[in-house]
Amino acid sequence: MEPKPQLTKREKEIFELFRKGFTSKECAEQLYVSYHTVEAHRKNIHQKLGTHKIIKAFALL
Repeated sequence: MEPKPQLTKREKEIFELFRKGFTSKECAEQLYVSYHTVEAHRKNIHQKLGTHKIIKAFALL
């Protein structure tokens, strides 16, 4: 069995906001970062989890 990928603290924060239904723009506003920063974290989350859709990532963590 493969170990779960390790997300950074910020990736976990963003992931949880996505889980709550926040959009990337809303995440950016909530965390006081740019939209592009959130999108970079989203890309990293997908890369680490091997998914292309955030909904699939929810099932993995």
